[in-house]
Amino acid sequence: MDTRYLVNESGERVGVLLGIEEYERLIEELEELADARVAEEARRELASGEDEVIPFDQAVREIREGKVLHD
Repeated sequence: MDTRYLVNESGERVGVLLGIEEYERLIEELEELADARVAEEARRELASGEDEVIPFDQAVREIREGKVLHD
């Protein structure tokens, strides 16, 4: 990784300059991590009984009827 730092007048690092490809790779990894956390939370809620699985057709019907699926 070719990382360059931005420094202030005192020589303290205050920022990082990354190439666009490295930046995009990091963003993609962060998005994947966020997705994994959401999936783990959903599994935890299902296991604890806080949430339930409903059939896809039922979910579509409830959305069309304007029902709230989640609080």
